[in-house]
Amino acid sequence: MQEKSVLDGDGVRRALNRIAHEIVERNPESSGLALVGIHTRGAVLCRRLHALVGELTGSEIPLGDLDISFYRDDLERREPRDAPVVHASHLDFELEGRTVVLVDDVMFTGRTARAAIEALFDYGRPDRVQLAVLADRGHRELPIRPDYVGKNLPTSPRERVNVQLEEVDGRDEVTIAPLAERAASGAGEGE
Repeated sequence: MQEKSVLDGDGVRRALNRIAHEIVERNPESSGLALVGIHTRGAVLCRRLHALVGELTGSEIPLGDLDISFYRDDLERREPRDAPVVHASHLDFELEGRTVVLVDDVMFTGRTARAAIEALFDYGRPDRVQLAVLADRGHRELPIRPDYVGKNLPTSPRERVNVQLEEVDGRDEVTIAPLAERAASGAGEGE
């Protein structure tokens, strides 16, 4: 099997538009809402969703980003060449009393979402946490399910979902490829 495109630029735009509408519908009180992206591509997607949600609500929603590198439970299993790149987290608002929507690119095992929730709670205790992902590929190892999904992608564990975004990779596209054919751009997927 060769790499197969499952979302092009228009598909990514439509998926994010739909997620933004769903977030606003499920959270009619926008004053208690905040969006937090998981580095790297989740933070990029979060900025886009933030703009869309802001347009829909007509209000300024707090925006943050979160680095979960040291909250991962699989660091000891990674190869030295796969060591995480550490980014700064930015949560410049109170979490208490808010509904925080965590945003990531790909939902896979659930381990990234678990780590993000743990990291988020080190900054405060929101009333609710919701999860939005561009692509959900299944294969959970933890009982975590996203609240908002751009596209469900039935995949094999021997495949990789690659997300490329304009701000990071120069184009918007989601592809599925065999593990041996990892994207040269380094565009990765969540776990």
